[in-house]
Amino acid sequence: MKSFHYRAHPERHRTEHIGWLRAAVLGANDGIISTASLVVGVAAAHASHANILTTAVAGLVAGAMSMAAGEFVSVYSQADTETADLERERHELASEPEAEQRELTAIYVRRGLDYKLASEVATQLMAHDALGAHARDELGVSEALSARPLQAALASAGSFAAGAAMPLAVVVLAPPASLLAWTIGTAIAFLALLGAIAAKIGGTPVARSVWRVAFWGTLAMGITAGAGAVFGAPA
Repeated sequence: MKSFHYRAHPERHRTEHIGWLRAAVLGANDGIISTASLVVGVAAAHASHANILTTAVAGLVAGAMSMAAGEFVSVYSQADTETADLERERHELASEPEAEQRELTAIYVRRGLDYKLASEVATQLMAHDALGAHARDELGVSEALSARPLQAALASAGSFAAGAAMPLAVVVLAPPASLLAWTIGTAIAFLALLGAIAAKIGGTPVARSVWRVAFWGTLAMGITAGAGAVFGAPA
């Protein structure tokens, strides 16, 4: 029998980044928009510089904790669902292996293989790792895409805090008289930079990502500034 030697060629795929990239980008984006919008809204209401700074700090801490808790609960629910589906599949493989083999064969037939080859593929994959084959091809659960609650929570909290620290630094460093303009301008720049970084990591068009995050961030700050101006104390 001839031995088979496989020489892998280098490839770069972004799928393994999806879990942490989604949480990190969402967290940083929310950190910038939420904190900058809070600062803009309070500044438009003619609050003192000390009150604006307090608002920014409180927004950073509260937002980071909220992001961590929300992401953990959400992803943990996904993980529970995956675990339950895998347990159900494990039971079906033990009690009805022939039916599960036919089910896997049908999946490969729908993907374009002829029946004989699909049956051979299903048989060999189930002999090697039956649960893994069904998890991947029937349930869509893989190592790269599996739910990781703690990782998602930490990524969300850390990235939110990092994003919120940017407008907070502006509050500390910018001249109080022009704080509103500085906050809006730098927040848009921060969001554009975030969009570009996320696009480069994810392998997506940079211009579209930059435009998307900058537009929605500007809209959020504009609405919040309007609310602050309407309901705030007169200058």
